[in-house]
Amino acid sequence: METGTVTYGSLCYLVVLLVPIIAINLKLKIFINKKLVWAVFRMVVQLSLVGLFLKFIFELDNPLINVAYVCCMILVAAVSGIKSCDMEGARLFFPILVAFALPSLFMLAYFNMFVADLDHLLNARHTIPIAGMLLGNSLSSIIIGVNTFYKGVRDNRKEYLYSLSLSNSRVEALMPYFRKGLLAVANPMLAGMETIGLVALPGMMTGQILGGALPMTAIKYQIAIMLAIFMVQYLAVILAIVLTSMRSFDSYDQLIA
Repeated sequence: METGTVTYGSLCYLVVLLVPIIAINLKLKIFINKKLVWAVFRMVVQLSLVGLFLKFIFELDNPLINVAYVCCMILVAAVSGIKSCDMEGARLFFPILVAFALPSLFMLAYFNMFVADLDHLLNARHTIPIAGMLLGNSLSSIIIGVNTFYKGVRDNRKEYLYSLSLSNSRVEALMPYFRKGLLAVANPMLAGMETIGLVALPGMMTGQILGGALPMTAIKYQIAIMLAIFMVQYLAVILAIVLTSMRSFDSYDQLIA
């Protein structure tokens, strides 16, 4: 066996370290052990199945199948986003879907065409992993940004209504909460970009280095993907807040319960 290769057998060494965590939970009466074991089990099974499926997809490398797979990823991300945001799913599903799809698909095509400079624009080995990174980060950002925005409106309802009473438009009255939602997403992203390489080596870069890539090659890819992720996250949050707000207020500019 090649040195440095992680096997299912070697993963058991990490699983063993969960035993002290389980013991601590029992001692402190923190009742999450069943959830912990189930989560680890699901993670192993799901990732193993995804690995087998992606191996098949990569070998097939059919552009139509690659696009269909990315679209499924966007659909799942939108469903998850709706569930994690305190929203009525049916009414706001389409705005959230658009907020995920537009920035991610644009950046994916732009990245493959101009940054990665691929001969085949929908190459499976680039398209699917990059789409996964863009959507995964957008999901957390949309959840944080949208929840912060609507929480701000609900918690400051009197201030919002007072702003409307001063003849401000809905857009003007909502602007403070819109800014707060964006800042809640932007600040952690900017802090991560400022400290990357000093505090932690990011996953993509580490994976490439462990896979044998030269450090400078891995660094260039990491810079590119970090910039792409930031832009997609930022635009996705803006779209999510703007599009959902179009369906979240009635004709009297009142937030629909």
